[in-house]
Amino acid sequence: MKKAIIFDLDGTLVDSIQDIAICMNQVLEKLGLHQHPEDDYQNFVGDGALMLVQNAMPDNSSKDTVNEGLELFKKYYENGIHENAKVYTGIYSMLDNIKNTNLKLAVLSNKPHKFTLEFIEYFFKDYPFVEIHGQKENIPKKPHPKGAYNISEALNLKTDEIIFVGDTPTDINTAKNAGMTSIGVSWGYRTVEELKDANADYIAKDTKHLTQILLENSI
Repeated sequence: MKKAIIFDLDGTLVDSIQDIAICMNQVLEKLGLHQHPEDDYQNFVGDGALMLVQNAMPDNSSKDTVNEGLELFKKYYENGIHENAKVYTGIYSMLDNIKNTNLKLAVLSNKPHKFTLEFIEYFFKDYPFVEIHGQKENIPKKPHPKGAYNISEALNLKTDEIIFVGDTPTDINTAKNAGMTSIGVSWGYRTVEELKDANADYIAKDTKHLTQILLENSI
């Protein structure tokens, strides 16, 4: 039976795409580059801030331009980090149910670590997340398993005792690379077809379904 759950953040627990799109479009406007509609950003996110900037910019953008865009994005995003972000419907109820079990809670995100900590403190301060890890310069980003391994070691658990929940193939591949059970969620930034193609062990159709899967696998 499972003893811990690692959640992805954006697209899994929190819908933050509007703020990301607004801030990145401000960067593009500042640099005189083509801006994108909000829906496009669902395919730009999931692999870290640098990849977001690269995805939003023209393919021929120079390294200096990308780096300038990255620093601008971090500046704009920090100033408006929570303006439009919201917790997905049913997430708090799901977490309330998990609080009644012995499952330990953790977060592993490709969002910069500083912003990840701010999000958890802002939206989930009443929930016992014992390990919170965003993207750090010295740790490879998902789908590399290093971050997931670090959490399993901190929790003193084997990787096969942990469930990884996320909304993108990156999350599913992280789970597989780390030897963890994977659950894809249908309400995030990627399609169910993409999650199926990534061979997710489970796909949760809504938060009630996710709660059912988690409780059935808990100790």
